[in-house]
Amino acid sequence: MVLEGKVELETAGGIATIRFSHPAQNSLPGRLLRELAAAIREAGAQEAIRVVVLCSGGDRTFCAGASFDELAAIETEESGLAFFSGFALVINAIRTCPKFVIGRVQGKAVGGGVGLAAATDYCLATPQAAVKLSELNVGIGPFVVGPAVERKMGLSAFSQLAIDASTFYPAEWARQKGLYNELFEDIAALDAGVAVLAERLCAYSPEAMRELKRVFWQGTEHWDTLLSERAAISGRLVLSTFTKEAIAQFKEKR
Repeated sequence: MVLEGKVELETAGGIATIRFSHPAQNSLPGRLLRELAAAIREAGAQEAIRVVVLCSGGDRTFCAGASFDELAAIETEESGLAFFSGFALVINAIRTCPKFVIGRVQGKAVGGGVGLAAATDYCLATPQAAVKLSELNVGIGPFVVGPAVERKMGLSAFSQLAIDASTFYPAEWARQKGLYNELFEDIAALDAGVAVLAERLCAYSPEAMRELKRVFWQGTEHWDTLLSERAAISGRLVLSTFTKEAIAQFKEKR
């Protein structure tokens, strides 16, 4: 059975809620990555929208990162570049969106999921939202999401996550390092906190928020090129014998 997943965009009261979901722990195949980037761009283009909330389905994992089924199917550098460019598209869509993007992280974030959380402008989470950059385990690295993670958490924390690729770091650690702005005791409290923040932002000047976001992201104007270059690195490494065998072993354990 093919696990498809979906991206949903809902708008109400000036708030756009973008929700992605996938049966495999909210992992992201290329199609969903492109739909997610398109939904963010669409929300950013709507004048009536004041703020965007990015969330995922279910009450456990926020995002398990890249789809291992698609990773295993990559046979050329071109297809590898195309797949990893999906994460670049989403990060750049958030970066260039003229509205603040609030992250709602209810559970574990792995690999690309950490990158999504890092790319949001303000991120709220629960204590279950542990983080791990697992890419080195399968012979690649967090090349595409790295700039977003480093920008939010600093080089030291990014390096720690990237090198210690087998460890889940607690949500409180991620909060202390700047990935999460606030932690809430459970999902109900998280949703209430997201609603309060989103409604508060809706009352602020759209022009002021747009200019402030430009200030926050100053110095990232080259990311269209940078993330594409990083995607090419991952696209090349995913073809290695080491990575092919590591992904096959991972799939056998599932």
